Amino acid sequence: MSPSPVYEATCTAPVNIAVVKYWGKRDTSLILPTNSSLSVTLSQDHLRSLTSARCITSGGADARDRLWLNGEEEEIKQGGRTERCLSEMRKMRKEFEASNSSLPRIADFPIHIASENNFPTAAGLASSASGLSALIATLSTLYALTPENGVSVSDLSRIARQGSGSACRSMFGGYVAWEMGLKDDGSDSVAVEVAPVEHWPDLHALILVVSDKKKGTPSTAGMQRTVATSALLQHRIKEVVPARMQRITTAIQKRDFDAFAEETMADSNQFHAVCLDTFPPIFYMNDVSRAVIQLVTELNRASVEKGEGVKAAYTYDAGPNAVLYVQEKDVKQVLELVLRYFPQTTESFPDPFNLGAKPASDVPQGFNKAVIPEHEVGAVARIIHTKVGDGPRVLAKEQSLLNAEGMPKSLK
Repeated sequence: MSPSPVYEATCTAPVNIAVVKYWGKRDTSLILPTNSSLSVTLSQDHLRSLTSARCITSGGADARDRLWLNGEEEEIKQGGRTERCLSEMRKMRKEFEASNSSLPRIADFPIHIASENNFPTAAGLASSASGLSALIATLSTLYALTPENGVSVSDLSRIARQGSGSACRSMFGGYVAWEMGLKDDGSDSVAVEVAPVEHWPDLHALILVVSDKKKGTPSTAGMQRTVATSALLQHRIKEVVPARMQRITTAIQKRDFDAFAEETMADSNQFHAVCLDTFPPIFYMNDVSRAVIQLVTELNRASVEKGEGVKAAYTYDAGPNAVLYVQEKDVKQVLELVLRYFPQTTESFPDPFNLGAKPASDVPQGFNKAVIPEHEVGAVARIIHTKVGDGPRVLAKEQSLLNAEGMPKSLK
């Protein structure tokens, strides 16, 4: 008697960091944003979610969908984000099965899902975006809902959006726009590729982790409060974002770092201004966050005065952690200046690109070294150095997080 076939898939998906922020929902159930947004996908070699999913074909009457996140079982709540994504993907698989009688009927089998990410959860590093996009990528592979079978990545991004808004952007690599759409059903609120990673591959990201603790005001709650109370948000939605989306798209297409940096920093500033305009106000940044802004601003001022152009662009999501976008040619100089003012240990900054970066012995010409004090070790808990990267990857079965019985390998 031959063994029963195993229906399983494993994928990874990346983190994305927005340079034009999404903040506010016009529909909280479907996660439809009040404005379009644009992000840079970061390399999965350093930041990623890894997810395995298997159809449980022989579990008896008590078999059910189950989910483990970082080794701990999580409840799949009825009507919750994970359940919504599972339902949407099952619906698509059933339609696919109905159109092709040769396909195995697997849509109704319970599914076991195991997922791990290699970075702090709920600390402003887009863990939900990476995790939900990894789930959709894995289910699309499991169910053969792929471009080869007529399902586009933008189609899948529509479902990922319903799990976590910014997850739709992690379905692509490179530079990605989330088009807000206009339809009430959300069918046109999808992610699209602005430029692939190969178009502008030398953009690096330095993530200065000021705090990896859970945020005091979760993003969803913060958005709802801002939509309800901020007059500035309405100006941002109507006047600021549409024009900025056009300008930053052009900057990416032309690989114009100065223009890209200006739009990135201006949008970060205005996003946090909107948070302050919320009542009661929301404070995501702290004193160390603001010191990083002062450092980058002074570096850019001195560099532009010497005719060398902008060196770095800062951006902050809903948290205190800074993301600095830097061109490859300037990475070492920027990093060494950061290390001078925010010193690290070999454990907190392992130098993954082997640049041999050390704290700068002196500051660049024209730079005011008194712009901020030199901080103590630990003010920035660690620095993650990565670069622009690709979209979800399909892994070999040997890399599955599930064992032969369909249970997480991490369980003892």
